[in-house]
Amino acid sequence: MTVTDAHSTAEPRLEVRDNPAEGRYELLLDGTVAGFAEYRDRDGRRIFVHTVVDPAQGGRGLGSRLARAALDDALARHMPVVPRCPFIRAWIERHPDYG
Repeated sequence: MTVTDAHSTAEPRLEVRDNPAEGRYELLLDGTVAGFAEYRDRDGRRIFVHTVVDPAQGGRGLGSRLARAALDDALARHMPVVPRCPFIRAWIERHPDYG
């Protein structure tokens, strides 16, 4: 799964991709990993355990974009989500349509 968002040539290219070998969704800015949402798959469920975004990229909503793309992908795969990660849990609470 890859989500690309490039509004203009002045903004960095944003991509979220699933990296199943590492068990995480990766947020890439211009091809460089700037964050990730780590998961474990168990019993047909996707368990989110840890999310990190480079602090230098803070305040840009990148964590939210990562969370939305990761959750959308899990939903598209018909995998129930278990939000053990505090960031993913809080994001779901702020977006009740994902509850």
